[in-house]
This record gives sequence, structure tokens and C-alpha cells, in this order.
Amino acid sequence: MGDVLFLCHRIPYPPDKGEKIRAWHMLCHLARTRPVHLGCFLDDPADEAHVPALRALTASLAVIGLDRRRAKWRTLARARPGLPLSVGWFQDRRLAAWVTGTVASHDIRHVLAYSAAMAPYALTVPRPATRLLDMVDVDSEKWAEYARDERGPMRLVWAREARTLLGFERRMVRDFDHSLFVSEPEARRFLALAPEAAGRVGWLENGVDAGRFSPAVTWPDPFAGERGAIVFTGTMDYRPNVDAVTWFVREILPAIRARRPEARFHIVGANPAAAVCALAAHDVTVHGRVADMRPYLAHAALAVAPLRIARGIQNKVLEAMAMARPVLATPQAFEGIRAVPGRDLLLAADAGTMATQAVAVLDGGHAGLGAAARAAMQQGHDWERTLADLDTLLDLAPPQSRRANA
Repeated sequence: MGDVLFLCHRIPYPPDKGEKIRAWHMLCHLARTRPVHLGCFLDDPADEAHVPALRALTASLAVIGLDRRRAKWRTLARARPGLPLSVGWFQDRRLAAWVTGTVASHDIRHVLAYSAAMAPYALTVPRPATRLLDMVDVDSEKWAEYARDERGPMRLVWAREARTLLGFERRMVRDFDHSLFVSEPEARRFLALAPEAAGRVGWLENGVDAGRFSPAVTWPDPFAGERGAIVFTGTMDYRPNVDAVTWFVREILPAIRARRPEARFHIVGANPAAAVCALAAHDVTVHGRVADMRPYLAHAALAVAPLRIARGIQNKVLEAMAMARPVLATPQAFEGIRAVPGRDLLLAADAGTMATQAVAVLDGGHAGLGAAARAAMQQGHDWERTLADLDTLLDLAPPQSRRANA
């Protein structure tokens, strides 16, 4: 069977944000049956306390500290024509040396690169090792969306990143045995941009831990009994999240409060950007990093995902639904989720519809929405079912599941 080399652009524990959640569940699944050697970066000092949890799970571990300020200048200094900045950000001699040493001293038969930025390290592992690339999202499309929304000089920077990253993604797919995305729509989008990748690209959907995110657990009320708590969760220096809450506060919340004055918007997530903190002036509560998101979801009257820029499956939606909360999302935030709009969650494509739907929930409508949401998560987004395809792909057997084979 051989050992697995797992390369991840960020430490995958704790599983408290989208990119970490998927990586963590993959790591746990693989470690149950084979030795896993994990190489990753740590760019948040708060995560250093969690290194022992990873050490106990892995056969060997390299956690490379990444200072964001130094990485920025190093990336700019190494900028070359055709090289995406986001890939250069994660190129580090220390991790490269660890990969070389690990391959020399262990029987590495399978390599999983989590994100395109880790692909160059994986390609240094000699054959016959199986190479699997999990790009998760079409990141080049994210930068293209940034460029379309930007009006200043950064528009040129984002456009360059979109162009160079797409070229890099296409080259990496060619050099790996199989490449994955988080959903069928995301995989189909990449194939539309890179038709030569047909037969080499598939998808493996995200799941949700329905035992961890369970309405059966009693949590203390972080809202002190207030009625009408509307909650958004996520990392709050991430541009799509910043855009989402800004739009909600400015364009949607006033219409909600006109009919439900007691409604209060809570933004829950680490590293709130200055633009997010400024929303407190609109009588919005910005909580910042919290020890556990679940109490905030458990006591929310409504969870919202008003994302206008989104790639792949949104874990914030899966988690809120698993907690049996009414969820209101944009079509962008709903993409790839196995649920029925109107039965399991509510969709709204514009500010007016979103405000109307939110008021309907706060008025007591859609009483069965939460229970239906949880049932949909248990049926459609179970991690065990989703990750069963990972073994097949790493062993290079013919894919048996539609979800892992485009």
C-alpha cells in the first residue's frame, strides 16, 4: 500500500475554516489505514498550539512557519513572467528539503497536494508514486472576479494573477494523475477553461460532521436571549466574506429592520478587516475570533450567506444547515450543495428578495426549514460517503463513483 505524502498550504487543524475543514477530514481518513507524512505551513501564531494534535496523527510532520510580511516581500522579489504570485507565496526551501528527505527515508507511494500552490513540491517525488492534486476551487476564477470588481491599479494585478494562475493550473493538471475540485459545477467550469484536461479532472464534494454540528447539544446563549439574531460566520479578512457582510448591512439589513426592529446582525469569525469592524457603526455586532462557532449557530434565528463572490461549496452553509438552522443564501453560496431550495433552505439573488425572505423567517414562517436542512445534510453531505472515493483515486484504480469522475 505504501505511505502517503500529504502537502497542505496551511496547517489543517483546527478545522475551523473552509480550507482546513476539507484538508483535516482527508488527513484523518487517510491516517486510519496508512502512514501519512504531513508537510504544511503555519501563518497564524494561534495555530501553533495545535501542532501536537497533528503530530499524534501522522507518521512524520513538518510545520513550516510562514511570516506573512516576509512572504510578501519574498514573493515580490521572486516574481517572474508567467509565475502566479499566489504560488510564489508558498515556495520555501525548508519544505522542499523536508520533502526530499521524507521521500529518501520512507516508502512514499502516493502524494496528495492540497491546493495548486503545493503542486511543485509533489512533482519532485519520483515515479511510480501516484500524484493526486486537490485544487478544491478554480482559484484563477476568483482572481478574475476580483479584477472585474476592482477599479484601481490592483485591477491589473488581479487580472495578471487570474491569467498566470490559470496557465499554471492547466500545466499542473497535465502533470498529475488526477485532479479534483470540490463540486461538479467547479470541475465543469475548469474543463470549460481547459478542455484538454478532459478525463483527468473530477470532483470530490465537501461533507459536514453532523455529530459535531448537532442541534441535540445544548449550548449557552451568546446573544443573551435577544430575539432576531441573524448570523454570518467565516474568516473575516477574506475578501468574499467582507463583500458579503458589507452588502448585507448596507443594502439588506435596513429593510429587515423596517419591519423587524429587534433584528440584530452578528458577524462571527477571526481577523475582521477594517471594513468589517467599521460595520459596528450600523448597530452590528462584530465578534471576531470565538472559541466555538456552534453556540452562535445554535441560537441564531437565521443564518445568512449573502455571498456575491464564491467558489465551490460553502462550509458555512453546510454547518448551519446541519445545526438545523434556517439558512438564507445567494445562488453563488448554494452552488454544489445537495439540497432543495424552498424546502431545505431559502435562496435570494437580490437585496430585496433577501430582505423579504429574512423577514418571513423572523415572522415565524418556514417552521420546518431547519429540520429539513439537517436531514439534507445527513443524506447528501456525509464525510464517510464522500471520502470513500479518495482511496480509489490514490490507488489509481478506475474511479467507481460519479462524484470523483468527470
